Amino acid sequence: MIIEWMDERENVPEDKETENLVEKVMQQVVKNEGIDLDTLAGVTLVAPERIREINKEYRDVDRVTDVLSFPTVSGYLKDAGKRELLGLTDPETGAVEIGDLIICVDRAKEQAEEYGHSVRREIGYLSAHGTLHLLGYDHETEDERAVMREKEEKALAQCCLTRED
Repeated sequence: MIIEWMDERENVPEDKETENLVEKVMQQVVKNEGIDLDTLAGVTLVAPERIREINKEYRDVDRVTDVLSFPTVSGYLKDAGKRELLGLTDPETGAVEIGDLIICVDRAKEQAEEYGHSVRREIGYLSAHGTLHLLGYDHETEDERAVMREKEEKALAQCCLTRED
């Protein structure tokens, strides 16, 4: 998996630890799905005000959120045929563009405290959750929610990100 990184937060030093964690979890989710394609995703780290603007613009929800996903493939990526992937291949890398994640690290920190686990665990969770959305999963129903939760927890466990972490 290739990740194109952007950090739009102001006055924040380069955050390689967060980047490495997000990449590790995203790769694990893609691997667990059995996707053999080279994939490319954009990941942007933003401040609360910025994710609120994006949430309002694209979802008409005027509040800060933790992660937003913008998939490029409709339906499940693992089921997509070559025809559906035409035009989604990055000309420089040959990787299939699966979409973009926008993560609010400040909101992740707040949620980690609320839920009583580490910031690493929360950022890992948001990375797994967002990547599953990029791969076509959703949580509109209880059954869909259960499937996503199982896949999230599996990837987090494989990356040694337990609730106690």
